[in-house]
Amino acid sequence: MPKLTFISKEKLLEMMENKEEFTLVEVLSEDSYKAGHLPFAVNIPVKNIAELAAQKLPNKSATIVVYCGSFTCLASTNAARKLQELGYTKVLDYKGGKKDWQDAGLPIEQ
Repeated sequence: MPKLTFISKEKLLEMMENKEEFTLVEVLSEDSYKAGHLPFAVNIPVKNIAELAAQKLPNKSATIVVYCGSFTCLASTNAARKLQELGYTKVLDYKGGKKDWQDAGLPIEQ
């Protein structure tokens, strides 16, 4: 099993500012996603990753950043591991998630 790579909100912001190519994935439920998500994020609930990944994330060598609710939420780590098992090679886990992002005063989209 490849090692997980965690990133900070600063690193995520840097990737956004530099317009790096990556897909940001919220792995919480659809209801959580609709209530508010990080800018440009797509929603693939962790329980649906196996069946939706191929359709929503067709390039297995693309950079994918997953996040969930907060540092104590395990959904993003579980999703990152699942994506690795499915053959994705550049999966990053933004552990702080939505709470860390909002606590920093950063924008949420609905």
